[in-house]
Amino acid sequence: MTTQQAPVRQKPQAPVPARRRPAPRRSEEEAGRPVWEEEPSFLGRLSKPVVLGLVVLIVSFPLYVVVVTSLSSTEAVTRAGGLVVVPRELTIAAYVQLLSGGVVTRALVISTVITIVGTFLSLAITVLAAYGLSRPGSLFHRPLLFVVLLTFLFGPGIIPSYLLVNSLGMIDSYSSLILPTAVSAFNLIVMRSFFMGIPSELIDSARIDGAGEFSVLVRIVMPLSKAVVAVVGLFYAVGYWNAFFNALLYINDNNKWPLQLVLRTYIVESAPLPGGAGGISSVGMGLDPAPSLAIKMAIVVIAIVPVLVLYPFIQKHFTKGVIIGAVKG
Repeated sequence: MTTQQAPVRQKPQAPVPARRRPAPRRSEEEAGRPVWEEEPSFLGRLSKPVVLGLVVLIVSFPLYVVVVTSLSSTEAVTRAGGLVVVPRELTIAAYVQLLSGGVVTRALVISTVITIVGTFLSLAITVLAAYGLSRPGSLFHRPLLFVVLLTFLFGPGIIPSYLLVNSLGMIDSYSSLILPTAVSAFNLIVMRSFFMGIPSELIDSARIDGAGEFSVLVRIVMPLSKAVVAVVGLFYAVGYWNAFFNALLYINDNNKWPLQLVLRTYIVESAPLPGGAGGISSVGMGLDPAPSLAIKMAIVVIAIVPVLVLYPFIQKHFTKGVIIGAVKG
């Protein structure tokens, strides 16, 4: 008699996991690159123009509203209840009223002259001082550099500055708008750092040929420093153009006000312009009188347009002129 054995139950085998494909190996050139230098993904390439477009829209929309409001008529401003977004009934009455020989025209001329003269003077002083401080063997090199660096920590107050300007007899003078801010310690340090990055062999070879220090500066250093000079010049020009606080402190005569002080008085304080907005009414040229809001926005446009026009010509020098100079310092 045979006995049947019970079948042996086999344990269920665990499913074999699918083998993952090995990640593609990066080439030696790609492995040595930092993350930000790698080839961007499709999502990265797609999001870049979207983000840049949004940034441009956010920045340009307020400027667009200001320009459209300055070109709007009284009916358009009244219908919009303030700032105008959709342009209707455009007119240049506000600009005609402002630029017809009144206080705004005079302030515009004053600001332009102060910006040109102040920028030239500040650049000349900064270049000479930066070149002198960049030469290790110059006279009193370390003490003067210490004094310049000390101004980063301690600045003069309003009252000592006013007393100094008053003692020099510069109250109600255009020199009070230029000389107190003629030199910026930051711009001086940036330019000095850039000068120190110029190879010393070029300067030594010029000295062997018999060139003096001024000749070395004009013929060797300056042609190699166009980028930093352009950037520092833009910093000075924008500073002089936008300055109003010194005029508020030192200028008592309304006829000597720069454009930014007129802008502050008329827009921020809502005070009437001294002597009227313009010498010739826009009505005399066949245009309806401009609303006060359009005149305010027109002053804003006149104040910001010169900087917007000048900036694109200097923008290409920013990286080379400031970043390189700051890193090498």
